[in-house]
Amino acid sequence: MTTSGTNTFNLNLNDLVEEAFERCGAELRTGYDLRTARRSLNLLTIEWANRGINLWTVDTATVPLISGTYVYTLPIDTIDLLDVVVRNNSATVSQSDIPLTRITVDSYSAIPNKLAPGRPLQVYINRQSGATDPTTGLASPTMTLWPVPDQTNVYTLVYWRLRRIQDAGNGVNTQDIPFRFLPAMTAGLAYHLAFKVPGGLDRLQILKADYDEQWQNASDEDRDKSSLRIAPRISY
Repeated sequence: MTTSGTNTFNLNLNDLVEEAFERCGAELRTGYDLRTARRSLNLLTIEWANRGINLWTVDTATVPLISGTYVYTLPIDTIDLLDVVVRNNSATVSQSDIPLTRITVDSYSAIPNKLAPGRPLQVYINRQSGATDPTTGLASPTMTLWPVPDQTNVYTLVYWRLRRIQDAGNGVNTQDIPFRFLPAMTAGLAYHLAFKVPGGLDRLQILKADYDEQWQNASDEDRDKSSLRIAPRISY
């Protein structure tokens, strides 16, 4: 026998929802079934954001710093920043990155002169709600720098952020996850749907146990696999 020669298997939204319904002992029959499953799936991805760092949602961006400007808006889908550096001479081979120290709102409020100019050394991140308010508009996350940049076209802020997982979309869309997380997403959706479908509560504990196992397997694999070196600190 020969193998297929392909390794492109994925599930679009319809297939994912159908599999989850079958695990609950039900069938995907109506447009409302798909709509309520899509809502549960979007809630599931938000739950994953609360579980920790999903490595496939980490990306990087740069922001040119402007003299006298100390508050900068982050993209609306930003969950949090992982690392922030100020880069000098970004267009030359002699560029240097200086990590910024993240401080709390209490530490920032205690700074006597918040308008002191200089090369930024600290950053306060206001995560906001990441939502759209019909009255005030976007509640985008922001970062506040201290000291305030004293030059333009000299400093470039480079940050690594954790973004939101994209929404479920329509029936033909695949999900914004690595293929390794398909079992966890299917199991998680089945568990969430079990609260809704008739007879689903009878399978709730089994579906919960399966979801926990699949999530643990996927999250254990989705980690930084660089070498860890630990050196003892010797005091004299």
